[in-house]
Amino acid sequence: MATTTKLASLKLETTEYVKPHSLWGDVWRQFRKHKLGLGAALVLILVVGVIVFGPLVWRVDPKHIDIVAQYSSTTFDHPMGADDLGRDMLSRVLEGGRVSLAVGITAMAIAMTIGTSVGLLSGYFTLIDNLLMRLTDMFLSLPILPLLLVITLLFRDTLRAEFGPEAGIFILMVTVIGGLGWMPTARLVRGEVLSIKERDFVIAAKSLGASDMSILRRHIFPNILSPVIVSATFSIASAIITESALSFLGLGFPSDFPTWGRLLNDYRELVRLAPHLVLWPGLFISMTVLCVNFIGDGLRDALDPRLRKS
Repeated sequence: MATTTKLASLKLETTEYVKPHSLWGDVWRQFRKHKLGLGAALVLILVVGVIVFGPLVWRVDPKHIDIVAQYSSTTFDHPMGADDLGRDMLSRVLEGGRVSLAVGITAMAIAMTIGTSVGLLSGYFTLIDNLLMRLTDMFLSLPILPLLLVITLLFRDTLRAEFGPEAGIFILMVTVIGGLGWMPTARLVRGEVLSIKERDFVIAAKSLGASDMSILRRHIFPNILSPVIVSATFSIASAIITESALSFLGLGFPSDFPTWGRLLNDYRELVRLAPHLVLWPGLFISMTVLCVNFIGDGLRDALDPRLRKS
């Protein structure tokens, strides 16, 4: 008996304490192994930090005209050069970046809200599944860019008069881009809900008398959060590209309110005379979208339970 007690004591002493794993801890460990995703996250943090905090350091007015410096390339006073009116490109790119990122994030939030809601309701409630999915298919069949152009032309003057030239176009942009970008998320969420609602913990919640809204909120939504997060990253990139395309076509923000796409539109005819005018906004658009896409790829792999170690 004493020998058995001694052996048990030694076993307890030599047993190592294993810290329990959390979901997001496992996701972070897996994400760190995705070199492109991790590098893209660091670059994106740097870009966002420069755009948000850069104007606190670089206090040059983006609308200040200096004819003497027009078309100048990289100088001490103008690190990214100056445009045809001598306006500082660095300050204009920073100001345009804040607007482009705000449009991307806000439009993403609208698209995720609509898409997740439609997907949850469609996947869980069988009676309205067919109706919601046919509505989603109808929106998917629409030519997005021509529709964006038509809606922008129809409503931009009204919103400008109501909210002002800047706020009105911002509201129009994020509403249209977000309102026409929710369909892939809805289909993705619906597929996840169809598989989750048949699991034992959902059936047990139903048998205990939990309401449908309670089950959706407490049991199903947390389990579909991973694909929604991945979809959100790609939605930001898509919104930035769409806003840039509309601004490049001259249907976005007014000419005195720069965004990255608007800067490309303003300087497209000067590309041979001063290529740096389109280089910097185009570079920031490409770098931001590329980083967001790489982060989305990394999150998709990190959130895949088949790739995470237990």
